Amino acid sequence: MEKIILNPASLAKPIGYSHGVRTEGGRLLFLAGQTGMDSSSKIVSPGDMAGQFDQALSNMQTVVTEAGGKMTDIVQMTIFITDKSAYLSNLKGIGEAYKSYFGRYYPAMTLVEVKSLFDDEALVEIEGKAVLEAEE
Repeated sequence: MEKIILNPASLAKPIGYSHGVRTEGGRLLFLAGQTGMDSSSKIVSPGDMAGQFDQALSNMQTVVTEAGGKMTDIVQMTIFITDKSAYLSNLKGIGEAYKSYFGRYYPAMTLVEVKSLFDDEALVEIEGKAVLEAEE
């Protein structure tokens, strides 16, 4: 499966995301929104945006791995946050968590600040789409 990153020169240079990702072949995987919830249904690191971001990515990795893929098969992510100021204040920790799962690979991404998430302690929720290798 081939992924082509699309960052047209006529658009603003993306930092930490790609404008588009085109794929050739493969199977689609739709990832439900993942929060900083652990396997006991508890939000980890209450009040810690970076800690919850890391747990949400860990949860996504669990689903992608179960489907036979890897994190760099994710081609699109939407990140919902409850506090843009807290997100910006935690960019270093969030970036470190991101790079531990993706390295320097950046899918198409959208960041949205929302009033609240389903779990009151959740500060971040991430959903995505992946394209996995075609089955033979």
